[in-house]
Amino acid sequence: MPRAGLSASAVVDTALAYIDENGLESLTLAAVAARAGVATPSLYKHVASLAELRSLLGVRVLDDVTAQFTADVMGRSKDDAVRALMLSYRGYVRQHPARYAAMPIDALHDPAAAAAGKRLLEVFLAVLRGYGLQGSVAIHAVRCLRAIAHGFTDIEARGGFGLPEGLDETYENLIQMYLTTLHKEI
Repeated sequence: MPRAGLSASAVVDTALAYIDENGLESLTLAAVAARAGVATPSLYKHVASLAELRSLLGVRVLDDVTAQFTADVMGRSKDDAVRALMLSYRGYVRQHPARYAAMPIDALHDPAAAAAGKRLLEVFLAVLRGYGLQGSVAIHAVRCLRAIAHGFTDIEARGGFGLPEGLDETYENLIQMYLTTLHKEI
């Protein structure tokens, strides 16, 4: 019988707290079980494997990111919405680098994460609708935005910007460069 209070969702919560403190690379079922105060075999009543736990983590992070991005862009349009989205993206990665690392890189082609990935994509597309972008032009614009935000935040999270110039200024320059490309599409 499953331990009272333990569920797949509670296991994911425990795993998220664990990776926040120890990083994604150190995640094991034994570590999650120890943190939950149960024996490792008890987790198998809620998650079938470490791979399934990682998949559940990825979906949860996608859902959390989607909720944060949606809240941050709500009521905004055009440049203001794009700036809010890009700042929200960076803010999430800065606050939760290990969680961000748990997000699937190609959620749309991951059967377990596809629905969550589509919801996140819809946030990006909604932000870009203010520019009248549709079809493949909108997809290219989403890819560019994601490449800029992911590339910068991944390098920043790994400590890869060692020069003394301010990172906020660099990121703002990237936002401005991206906005300039959107205005060329209009």
